[in-house]
Amino acid sequence: MTSRVSRRPLPGPASTLTPRLFAALAAGKAAGAAARLLGRGGGTSLPGLVARRIDPAVLDTVVRRRGVPVVAITGSNGKTTTARFTAALLRAESVPASYHPAGANLVQSVTSLAVNFADLRGRLPAGVLVTEVDEGALPLVAPELAPRVVLVTDLFRDQLDRFGELYAVAEAIESVVRGLPADATWIVNADDPLTASLAEGAAARRLTFGFDLDRDTDRITRAADTIRCPRCRADLVYRHVYLSHMGDYRCPACGFARPALDIAVTDVAVEGVGRTRFRVRLPSGASLELAAPQAGIHIAYDAAAALALLVALEVEPVHAAAALAMVGPAFGRLEQIDAGGRRIILGFAKNPTSFNTNLRALGTEGEPRQLLVAASNTLVDGEDFAWLWDVDFESAAPRVQRVTVSGTRADELANRLKYAGVDPGRMTIVEDRPTALEAALEAIAPGGTLTILAGYTPTIELREEMHRRGWVGRYWQQ
Repeated sequence: MTSRVSRRPLPGPASTLTPRLFAALAAGKAAGAAARLLGRGGGTSLPGLVARRIDPAVLDTVVRRRGVPVVAITGSNGKTTTARFTAALLRAESVPASYHPAGANLVQSVTSLAVNFADLRGRLPAGVLVTEVDEGALPLVAPELAPRVVLVTDLFRDQLDRFGELYAVAEAIESVVRGLPADATWIVNADDPLTASLAEGAAARRLTFGFDLDRDTDRITRAADTIRCPRCRADLVYRHVYLSHMGDYRCPACGFARPALDIAVTDVAVEGVGRTRFRVRLPSGASLELAAPQAGIHIAYDAAAALALLVALEVEPVHAAAALAMVGPAFGRLEQIDAGGRRIILGFAKNPTSFNTNLRALGTEGEPRQLLVAASNTLVDGEDFAWLWDVDFESAAPRVQRVTVSGTRADELANRLKYAGVDPGRMTIVEDRPTALEAALEAIAPGGTLTILAGYTPTIELREEMHRRGWVGRYWQQ
């Protein structure tokens, strides 16, 4: 293991075990075990919540004070898949990685990750702690993690009623990056103008990743967010558009432009809903031919981000092709499920860009035809659904033969689909999620496909119903 992955030397001895820390770890582990036993969750949040009540410094003690190597993955989209890729790549090179496969990323969830993997003396396994951190929680949790590497995937409108406007989120992330020491690294998606403009002159080393293609793979639509220069607000000019507002851009007014790429995707092809091929160029000049059993242009971004993390940790990705070939989708990421002789494609979509990337990937197989779409306005999902009008439902409407609409905002969703061109006579509104699943499946012939696009809470509810029917395991067990 290289020096950058080894534990960082501390100015003093690591903290000794205290009765309070022991009690916090024991209670947190017991709470997680109880939650799993009772089927109330996978121990991704409750252990941290309980442990922090007993010892508010538990995360700081177990991680920062012991010099544990941490990578923190934040941003609007791609955190869970990037974390899965990172853990697989590290393990393929014999570097142990501790991470949450379920994608829990709030303060209590990051604490749960440490509590679950630590022993009762507060000692984490050797290797890297791979943390997915909600962009709103990053400023709170970063001081307790002292991350070796911070990665920003991208920034899009996402739950504005919870986070505030996009630039406020960017400023919060920038404050964390500016606080990183010189021996740390931060990784930025150079194709996103807003993230690329952050923290100029920061002490930490910067690495960039993005696409280096000679063609467009998307177009600017009303779902695009950062299409004006983050410095002077003039309209950006794009040489190529790759995904929503991400691409090869420049500002004709002030000269701001996409920075040079350290890790670059030089080719990408989406092959149906089950495979994406891509080529990635590393800083060494090496070119890797890779493929993952997942669908979408965004998968190549996530893989490039994960490879950038290995570069930051000075781990050579010798076995990257074999590692990525085994990483299937996280729950709800165009997950394919055998539902008693019928196929379900389950797509989690939380903002216009995630909806549109799902729809684009599905379109490669002529889907969706039979559709279940669900949206709810819970605190977790966000209460403002005005962004539904920025989703490109119009591109999919001609293919839709029948759609079941569900969730606490089923009425608003049905109205949006009507204006997108879906015949109201083809729609059925069923607010209850398990009942909606049953109603949608009734119309599917054996061997047929039901496509589900749903927000976070409806995805969990629908998947729990599938678990009850014996079609899938618990989402936190993937």
